[in-house]
Amino acid sequence: MGKFVIKHTKTGIKFDLKATNGQVIATSEVYNSKDACLNGIESVKKNSVAAEVENQTVENFEKQKHPKFQVFKDKAGEFRFNLTAKNGQIIAVSEGYTTIANCLNGVESVKSNAPDAPTEELDK
Repeated sequence: MGKFVIKHTKTGIKFDLKATNGQVIATSEVYNSKDACLNGIESVKKNSVAAEVENQTVENFEKQKHPKFQVFKDKAGEFRFNLTAKNGQIIAVSEGYTTIANCLNGVESVKSNAPDAPTEELDK
């Protein structure tokens, strides 16, 4: 089972969703407070279940309603995804993947790990 790991940074607090193998599969923005970070985690848990995949790497892709996983190719040529909430705000982002298949596996990993993932806080 995956887990959410809360980390303190120089500018605030953020979370990573880690897979069972410890690999980071999604990361949040930096929040100003722990409560805001915990709300972000709850939003990922809730929205990842309902989110459809919008694969923006294919021509004439079908637009999906929020919440959704937006799969795209970045300027460096890597595949990434953003998870958006119902209001369209990005609530989690992926790291870069070398193949679309690996990126889509990352989306599936968020869908399967996030809903029931426990939360752990690293020391400040």
